Amino acid sequence: MSERDENGREWVERGVDVSVPSIARVYDAALGGKDNFAVDRAVADELIRAVPGAREGALANRAILSRGVRFLVEQGIDQFIDLGSGLPSAENTHQVAQRHNPGASVVYVDIDPIVLAHGRALLAENSRTRVVTADARDPKAVLALPAVRELIDFDRPVGLLMVAIVHHLEDDEDPAGIVRTYLDALPSGSYLFLTHFWANGTPEAAVIEKVLHGAHNTGRFRSREEIAGFFDGLDPVEPGLVNLPLWRPEERVPDPLPVSGTLLLGGIARKP
Repeated sequence: MSERDENGREWVERGVDVSVPSIARVYDAALGGKDNFAVDRAVADELIRAVPGAREGALANRAILSRGVRFLVEQGIDQFIDLGSGLPSAENTHQVAQRHNPGASVVYVDIDPIVLAHGRALLAENSRTRVVTADARDPKAVLALPAVRELIDFDRPVGLLMVAIVHHLEDDEDPAGIVRTYLDALPSGSYLFLTHFWANGTPEAAVIEKVLHGAHNTGRFRSREEIAGFFDGLDPVEPGLVNLPLWRPEERVPDPLPVSGTLLLGGIARKP
């Protein structure tokens, strides 16, 4: 990606520090996207060199997004808040949801201003989708945003997506409290869809955590029990909290899973 936008203005003039890697852009680079800078590609390349299955792990996270959103639409969910959504890629939340229900509403929330720039260009003619720049660590501020209030009816069930975002919250930021504050604002019948790095004891998990902390001071691997705690008080959807390739797969899954398939856990649960 050029450090100038389509009108020739430099990203730095928009307040973007292109010398500092961004989680959204590193993820884009890991997926093979083009909306990233050299500094982001350097982190992605380091991850892939250290853990050859890292790119496959990112792709597995993207694949479960599509399966999970389709499942939620099948349950009657027609409005979504996608926190830490990242840069537009293939099979975004609004594309999956609106393919199955053209009237579905989606609000993307990300702290990276480049997500806003690219998202607005992509969604210029989509009246049922918004992209906002905000810090997901401040639930009350996010939920009060005009774009959120305009599209999301909090008297009806909502699909809350926290896909590969909670592991970027450190323990002292109270991730469980943040998740709970979002859920408390949602009515009965809403769903939480969450994926998270898993401290599975493998060298690969340790390496990824080390690389991410070196580049971002973020990327916390947690135990199964800690991840399951984010779903406390909710009714889990089968098959529960599992490795991402095992969540309602559409194709045959290798047994045993490759390391790339064991790096994250994910699941969906319903608010009673």
